[in-house]
Amino acid sequence: MFIAQLNIAKAKFQLDSPQLADFMENLDPVNATAESSPGFIWRLKDDSGHAVSIQAFEDPQMIINLSVWQSVDALKNFMFKTHHVDFLKRKQEWFERLKAASHVLWWIPKEHRPSLEEAKERLFYLREFGDSPYAFSFKRQFSTEDLKSYRH
Repeated sequence: MFIAQLNIAKAKFQLDSPQLADFMENLDPVNATAESSPGFIWRLKDDSGHAVSIQAFEDPQMIINLSVWQSVDALKNFMFKTHHVDFLKRKQEWFERLKAASHVLWWIPKEHRPSLEEAKERLFYLREFGDSPYAFSFKRQFSTEDLKSYRH
C-alpha cells in the first residue's frame, strides 16, 4: 500500500498579490523537487502543472495539495529535507492558521489514485473523530496492519 496525503491552506492574500508572489513563483520548482524525490508516486495537478487553481472548497482562498507517496518516511524526507522546508518555515507569512486539521494521511492500494472528494472525506473524518487507521496526521501514525483490523 501507498500513503496518500491532503493538505489545505487558506491564503491571507489573493493568489496574484505581491504578498504571495514568492510562494507562487516557487510552486513549479518545489513541485519538481517533489516529483524527483525518492518515493514520490503522483500528485493532483491541473493544466498549469499545480493544484492551486483547483477550487475544492467554497472559499477561493483555500488551496490544496493532494499526493501519493511510497511511505510516510518518503513524504517526510521531501517535506523536511529538501528546499520545501524553506517554504514551510514561511507558512505563517502567507497562510492563515486554521482551527481544524489542515492535513490528513491515509493508506491506499498501490494502483489507486485518490479523488479530491475522497481526500476531503478523509480530512473531515479526521476532524470529527481524530486520528485513526482510516485517517490520521503526522502526530499519530498508523500502519497498514492497523488498518486491516479497523472498522469505521
